[in-house]
Parts: sequence; C-alpha cells; structure tokens
Amino acid sequence: MSGSSGSGPFRSRSPGELAKLVRKAQDATAEAGFTTELSGMLTKMLGAFNDRNVELVEERLDEIKLALETSIEGTIDQMFGGSVAKHTYVDGLSDIDSLLFIDESKLKIHSSTEAIQQVLGVLKKHFAEQAAVTSGRLAVTVEYEDGMQIQLLPAVRTINGGVRVPSATGDGWSSIDPEAFQKALTRRNNECGGKLVPTIKLAKAINGTFPESQRLSGYHLESLAVAAFGNYGGPRTLSAMLPHFFEKARDLVLEPIRDKTGQSIHVDDYLGAAKSEQRLNAGHLLDRIAKRMRNSNVAGSLAQWRALFDLDEE
Repeated sequence: MSGSSGSGPFRSRSPGELAKLVRKAQDATAEAGFTTELSGMLTKMLGAFNDRNVELVEERLDEIKLALETSIEGTIDQMFGGSVAKHTYVDGLSDIDSLLFIDESKLKIHSSTEAIQQVLGVLKKHFAEQAAVTSGRLAVTVEYEDGMQIQLLPAVRTINGGVRVPSATGDGWSSIDPEAFQKALTRRNNECGGKLVPTIKLAKAINGTFPESQRLSGYHLESLAVAAFGNYGGPRTLSAMLPHFFEKARDLVLEPIRDKTGQSIHVDDYLGAAKSEQRLNAGHLLDRIAKRMRNSNVAGSLAQWRALFDLDEE
C-alpha cells in the first residue's frame, strides 16, 4: 500500500516543507560563505599584527646580545616571539623574543625592577638615537625606526638550576621553566595544525582592548590556551578556534591553573583563590566575548567581529 503519503526520501513534500528545505540550504550556503570570509579577515588581521622579518629580528637580537655581553650569562631565543599589536597586553612567554640571563654577581641586583633598569640603561646607551628603548613591569622593549619591536625578558638562574623572571604583581620574581613551557606550547600547537599560536595572538589582541585592570596576563592566556585545546576535535581554523578559546577560558579561569611546566606555582595567582571575585569577573568578561562572537556569526557581520578588536569598519 503505497501512495503520495508514503515514507522515505522520495515521499511527496508539501510546498511549506519544500520552502523550509530551500531556506535551510540557503542558510547553510550563507553560513559557509561567511565562515570563509571571517577566516580570511582574521588571517589578514593576524598578518597585519605580526608581519615580521625573521632574519632582521635575528640580526638585531645578535646586536642586542653583543651590547649586553658583559652583563648577561646567556640567552634563550623564543621561536614564537613578537608583539601582535601595539595595544596588546604583552607579557607572555610566547611574546618574548629572548630571555636574558642576568649575571647577578656583576650587576649586584636584588629585585626584578633593578634587573629591568640595568638592561634598560645598557641598551639606551648603546642605541642612543638609533632606537627607542623602554621598559614595562616585566620586559624591556627596543623599538626601531621601521616600527619593529623586540621584547626582552630579564631572567636569573637559581642555585638549583631553575629560572626566575620578573613577577607580574610586583618587584619580586616568579619561578618558571621557559624551555619546558615552550615545548608544551609547541606540542599543543602542532596538535592543532599550527593554528594555536595564531589563535593566542588574536586572543591577546582582544585582551588588549579590555580596561587595564581587567586584562589577563599574557602567560596566563597562553596557559589557558594549552588547557583549552587539549583533545580539541573541532575545525583547525581561526574562525572556529578563537570562539572555542573564549568559551573554554570562561570556565577555566575560575580555578587556579597550574604552570604546565611542572612548577609548584600557579600562573594566575594574581586573580586570587578559586572562584574569587576577580576570577568571577574575568569569567563574565570572557563569556561576554564568546557571546558577542556567536551573535556576530548569527548576524553574519564582519563589522561586529572587527569591533571585538576595537577596529573601525573597513
């Protein structure tokens, strides 16, 4: 007993059902088109943020090391170095071009601020009018006339072979293992088809638009990303991975995240204990960003996406 009301893929459909199928197909096509446009825009934006001449960076790092050779014991050059944008809150390990191991006995330093000021003074004298040398809470930046910035992080070795770098919260030091962290970040980046580091750079650019009191540290963002993309099975595209980061980070930020290098410290002590007021506020802020991304996708609006980076519409 068959007829027009039979089941199966070839059964007759009402005009209303056909119209729904057509709209669904059109929506899917439009969504795919927008995703392609969004990925292109983010890739272009990333290129503008991080357009660096690697050979020139290496050449300039060599000059910097030469200027500091009487003050430092050695360096660790970072493979992911480079500020993503001038307005970005940069103090993560993946932003640093080189760790400068200070010879404490020669410089007679007692605090991280003194270490930063020693490096600052040497480089200011060396470069004079050739480049602008400035310092922040954590790093020293050399900015050249062509706009290139090189970030340098003073560090000291402990008696047991560990590494200490300036603390984000004051005049003291934080213990880290930069080589182990770089390996952890490299491994996760490879697992994500090389798209994790670009995703982090874009996340930092958004973080840089927050009021300074609400910005997460760069190292914290990097550690959140390593955790957020464990066993990630989604598309390896910036348009998919950036929203995924903020959706995961809004929950991860509520608990202290242990340093992935195996240190006994947490990388986000500046936010206090689990579910502290600062952590809850950070979670709400990250959640708002995730929702804005979802709404921008639903609206198919590149302008709304650009607004997340505090950029005017093209």
